Amino acid sequence: MAVNIINDGDRSPRVVLSEPTGSTAEVLLYGGQVVSWKNERREELLFMSSKAVWKPPKSIRGGIPICFPQVANFGALEQHGFARNRLWSIDDEPSPLPPPNNQSMVDLVLKSTEEDLKTWPHRFELRLRVIIGVGKLTLIPRVRNVDSKGFSFSIALHNYFSLSDVSEVRVEGLETLDYFDNLLMRERYTEQADAITFDGDIDRVYLSTPNKIAIIDHERKRTIVLRKEGMVDAVVWNPWDKKSKAIQDLGDEDYKAMLCLDAAAIENPISLKPNQEWKGRQELSIVSSSYFSGQLDPRKVLGLR
Repeated sequence: MAVNIINDGDRSPRVVLSEPTGSTAEVLLYGGQVVSWKNERREELLFMSSKAVWKPPKSIRGGIPICFPQVANFGALEQHGFARNRLWSIDDEPSPLPPPNNQSMVDLVLKSTEEDLKTWPHRFELRLRVIIGVGKLTLIPRVRNVDSKGFSFSIALHNYFSLSDVSEVRVEGLETLDYFDNLLMRERYTEQADAITFDGDIDRVYLSTPNKIAIIDHERKRTIVLRKEGMVDAVVWNPWDKKSKAIQDLGDEDYKAMLCLDAAAIENPISLKPNQEWKGRQELSIVSSSYFSGQLDPRKVLGLR
């Protein structure tokens, strides 16, 4: 297991994690953002925009940005909060998490500044542990209230996944669930399809979702499995062709090769009393596509066997 801190002057300082079979992850201190996850065959599993802006203060479009303390755009805060637009630090005191056990990992921390308090008047500590394993990437976010009064927040791990062709993939695990449609004034609907497929722009918050959701990419013969704890909602987003052209840091054709599937807590913000801490967990892994085929025993799909 290896952990390397790189500061080459071109980009924000970054941490490169690797494990013996060849899987790697790259984490920027700016934004506490994972910007690369490669499997043992050196295939990139996360999407990065062809027009990504790598210099502050612009957030980087791709990888896994962290949306905190809000998801969406409300009030005086910048869209999706400020955590993805701040310089994080290596966390030397990650307790009470257990120490690493032969794993390649890094602990980062973001603490409220006087400038942040002007727009969000709550003192906090936001921590993130990133762990790389064989075919697996784990993120453990934690928020501690270090203020004298309580506060509430929303959070999302905004996962940009690299795909062969978004119009050919399907998402399983969200069928029959209610969702807010951000394209239709946040109206509430119920998912009617057996699986989510894509033929136009989509921006939905699925509610009370299961702990396991899958993106099936038949062309690449792989399924990305998202397992999550502490974040009951899931966001599905792709801007499609017309909106892609209006997004300055996204290539006109980039939408075809990406899909965002977020682990999130949005509908019911998380409330913390003074000195209280919240912890979430997201585990991304790659399995054989056939494992999640709709033709198989549904109990196997749900991992009940």
